[in-house]
Amino acid sequence: MADSILQHQLEKLAAERYPLHMPGHKRHIAPAPGLGCYAWDMTEIDGADDLHEADGILAAAMARTAALYGARRCWYLVGGSTVGLLAGIRALAPFGSEVIAARNCHKAVYHAMELGHLTAHYLAPPVDAAFGVYSSVTPAMVEAALTAHPRARCVILTSPTYEGVLSDIASIANVCHMHGVPLLVDEAHGAHYLPFAANYGWQGGAVAAGADLVVQSAHKTLPSLTQTAFLQLNGDLADPDEVERQLDVFETSSPSYPLLVSLDGCTSWLASDGPAAFARWRERLERFSAAVANLQHIKVMCFGRDTLADHPGFFAHDSGKILLQIGADGAAFLRAGGFEPEMVCGPNVLAMTSPCDNAYALDRLADVLHAWDEQNAPTPPAHLLPAPGNAAYTIAEALLRPAREVLLADACGETAAEYIWAYPPGVPLVAPGEKITQEFLDACRALDAAGTRLHHSVGKNGQCIAVL
Repeated sequence: MADSILQHQLEKLAAERYPLHMPGHKRHIAPAPGLGCYAWDMTEIDGADDLHEADGILAAAMARTAALYGARRCWYLVGGSTVGLLAGIRALAPFGSEVIAARNCHKAVYHAMELGHLTAHYLAPPVDAAFGVYSSVTPAMVEAALTAHPRARCVILTSPTYEGVLSDIASIANVCHMHGVPLLVDEAHGAHYLPFAANYGWQGGAVAAGADLVVQSAHKTLPSLTQTAFLQLNGDLADPDEVERQLDVFETSSPSYPLLVSLDGCTSWLASDGPAAFARWRERLERFSAAVANLQHIKVMCFGRDTLADHPGFFAHDSGKILLQIGADGAAFLRAGGFEPEMVCGPNVLAMTSPCDNAYALDRLADVLHAWDEQNAPTPPAHLLPAPGNAAYTIAEALLRPAREVLLADACGETAAEYIWAYPPGVPLVAPGEKITQEFLDACRALDAAGTRLHHSVGKNGQCIAVL
């Protein structure tokens, strides 16, 4: 692993003076075995810079990352992509304004709309019939929405999605900019879309495509600690001063220096070892695709015999995501074979890969899938996501009104007063203010029958829902 310049600077600073300051371990007592970073765990003392007014070593570290990605600015985030989405949306969309948002955004986007009392005009991507996941948002959909809602302050999209579906961000950014509207892309699952990654099959990253704000979870697919992320800025439509002000609102005033160092170390690793690691990653994925081509019962999205052409609603697919249609029983078989999947939701099981995987992990995964396939594994029925019901209120309006609980079975036609989602992926199946449809209720029953637990933001009884 390449050295972090920031870590060396903190180690030097730690050796110079005794700490009459936080944190309480005083760089003397390890909080737990193996946490060697306590020796340079800092606070915002002289020389250590301040994440919220960075002009020293942290500013230099973030500039190194911005240069690697080709962004105008980069902010390190220690609250995950969630804090980047909260701050970025608030910076682009003033309180009470309108936004255009893809309906398949993560719950953090909905929380930003809730806190900002925003009126959302949704883009509902078509659902892929084979796997029951959202397809791409198209430039035509964005053009139509911006024409219909000229007061919208920004467009918010997710690309790649949790399952690896990408939209044509370059064309969508051009559409947005023709209307003078900034584009924010939740690229939490696409931090690996760097300029050099295009040489190894990962084209279409939101930074290179010209999105105005891009939120990326470094920890999801790159070697950085959990809870670390980047917020990248391009162009002139997003005010960097307002972004910083909102980060000051939503992000902790006591950021973890070990987390910040992991982002700088990740940047150093990408610059020095990234191209070779991405080349090996691509080779492993291609070997896996060839190995699963003769599966008889298991479907693997965009691998083996399943190609991008089989999914006409997809602009592109991130091959780092392996979506298996094997259901809960197949997931249990994977666990018995030594693998823990990222997600089990209805019939779909997601395996996430990264450039840091063991050289033969995907070969072993293919072997386990063949063993499951040879048992004449039943193909679970595809689960189609419900179209959202019409919104009677904004999210904030709905949450401010009195609510009551009713049985889900009796809720058709009511107005939701809470979110319900499967986590992961954390995309609401219903949001506060939306009409509850029979299609939504059918989807809940199908997911429950498949063993998928649904999360309620208000009610804790899974058989009930809070309504207005």
